[in-house]
Amino acid sequence: MTGMLARPLITTIRERCRVCYGCVRECPAKAIRITGGQAEVMADRCIGCGNCVQVCSQHAKQVRDSLGEIEPLLDAGTPVSIMVAPSFPAEFLDVPWKRFVGMLRAAGFTFVHEVAFGADLVSERYRQLLDGAAGRTYVATTCPALVEYVERYHPHLVGSLAPIVSPMVAAARVMRRIHGAEVPTVFAGPCIAKKAETDGFARDEVVAAMTFAELRELFRRRGVRAEDVVDSDFDPPHGAVGGLFAITGGLLKAAAVDDDLVDAEGVTADGHERFVEAVKEFEAGAIPAALLEVLACQGCVMGPGMTTRAPRFTRQTAVSHYVKDRAVTLDEKVWRKAMRRYAGLDLSRGFAPDDRRLQGPTREEIQAILSRMGKDRPEDELNCGACGYPTCCEHAIAIHQGLAESEMCLPWTIDRLRTTVGELHESHRQLASTQDALVHAEKLASMGQLAAGIAHEVNNPLGVVLMYAHLLADEAGKDTQLHTDLKLIAEQADRCKRIVSGLLNFARQSQVNLQPVNVRDLVDAAMRGVRRPEGVKVRVEHASIDPVAELDRDQILQVLTNVMVNAIEAMPNGGTLTVRTGGTDERMVFEVVDTGTGIRPDHMGKIFTPFFTTKPMGRGTGLGLAVSYGIVKMHRGEITPTSNADPAAGPTGTTFKIDLPRRGRAE
Repeated sequence: MTGMLARPLITTIRERCRVCYGCVRECPAKAIRITGGQAEVMADRCIGCGNCVQVCSQHAKQVRDSLGEIEPLLDAGTPVSIMVAPSFPAEFLDVPWKRFVGMLRAAGFTFVHEVAFGADLVSERYRQLLDGAAGRTYVATTCPALVEYVERYHPHLVGSLAPIVSPMVAAARVMRRIHGAEVPTVFAGPCIAKKAETDGFARDEVVAAMTFAELRELFRRRGVRAEDVVDSDFDPPHGAVGGLFAITGGLLKAAAVDDDLVDAEGVTADGHERFVEAVKEFEAGAIPAALLEVLACQGCVMGPGMTTRAPRFTRQTAVSHYVKDRAVTLDEKVWRKAMRRYAGLDLSRGFAPDDRRLQGPTREEIQAILSRMGKDRPEDELNCGACGYPTCCEHAIAIHQGLAESEMCLPWTIDRLRTTVGELHESHRQLASTQDALVHAEKLASMGQLAAGIAHEVNNPLGVVLMYAHLLADEAGKDTQLHTDLKLIAEQADRCKRIVSGLLNFARQSQVNLQPVNVRDLVDAAMRGVRRPEGVKVRVEHASIDPVAELDRDQILQVLTNVMVNAIEAMPNGGTLTVRTGGTDERMVFEVVDTGTGIRPDHMGKIFTPFFTTKPMGRGTGLGLAVSYGIVKMHRGEITPTSNADPAAGPTGTTFKIDLPRRGRAE
């Protein structure tokens, strides 16, 4: 319908949409498209049933406002007529019906009519249609959402639609006969689809259709309150059993259509799930009844334009009581006279297919989409419905048709989230390691700068001190206290030179010279450079792998020597030093294991810090492991210590694992 395309019935407030897919799940026409994580109502597919409005807990669905068209009519000072749907007693439960009519007049409406009389006329036409059906079957056309659904999604059933106008249009034509074409007519009811009907087929009879929610807003804007108005009656002609149209099966009751379970002339179905299934079964010829009454809602009393939260049967009871009360005061002779007067009124209409069905994918295309979501086997298709579609296959079809996204699949999204969390965890670990390496690199750089300054400022004075200390020691007698003191001065000055020498190593470790190295020979060379005291046993274990790796031989030799010296010094009472080599085609691994005293847990985080040492004063500078750490990092490797210093927890000792790339980078 071109009017609907120009003016959408329902739009989405994007800021409120939480993408819960409730609207997708409840839309019988599949008129909700998910794009960019947002639900969009497609105007060309929407049938106006309003299910999406009712199920959206975030109130993200917005119904097109009609008050902008109605209020100027009321303010113009010319007569305006309004007709009210039979479901009004279910909406205004706390307002007596005569007071309600008085409120409508107080709001500015000159004429106030019931659609119920139009429903009476329509019921009579259905009775005539079925009497002359001659074996034909029809689908009732009182629900505009149902009409839109058939025209768009079952277009070949258009010929089975009963060629009779809705009660709203019938009532509008009666009012047009009474008041003339110059008096504009407004409709108020529970239905959003009526707005589409007034845009299209009924645009010459009804200028605007508003919901009961909008009617309440109109009362608020114009200051109309129930306690301030006087009671009034509807303008004639008054309705009779047509008031039951608001309840499921009301048409059959009003038209005296038999709905006996054994030999039914008419069958009813309501609600978005049942009405879709009913149409499908009618199409398949599974409904033998002459008339199928189908309502998109569970009766008009449950329409999306209602604001009351009363239960369904409370609403139905309110409508039934009103129809009964009116029947008591209804002048049947006057009513029959009115029915005869408008018996010749044209209440016929035609329908036209408006095919909106989408081309479906092939089985191969469906499987390809499912595979992208990790559903390669039938058992992977959980059919949980979280995406808004009843099966994974239907979700895949919707993706192919551009209505859905893969991210709507909750199990798949959870799996992806788990993977992402794992990747983030690994990335965080690597980042922490990199940050640690940067901290150490900054320390090394600082030490390098310090070493350059110390070499310049300290080495020369130290050389002078050492030279004169040795000269004076030679001149003093060996058995004198002066000789002893001078030797102490020389020893401490020499220690200062060693510290400076260690610092200079930082300045020199700025790059690596990678060459093929046999690691077995490298371990042997490191062993020869380490003094082994009595009581320390040494074991060397080489794995049966290619022993050649691209390393800076001198620097890695320094690392192994530093770690071995520390291991031996950690075993003052003897023990076993084990050196292992191993790895893979991509990595080369060294392990240096001792059975010494172990490293205390509170020291583990400090062992690579420059100048940190647990050795007695004068026995260590605290630079060996710091230098080793820098060398390993420049090789793009890892040096990892594990240790136990608590005899109660098991054998004490420390293992240093040095993991290096087997092949270095070209630069």
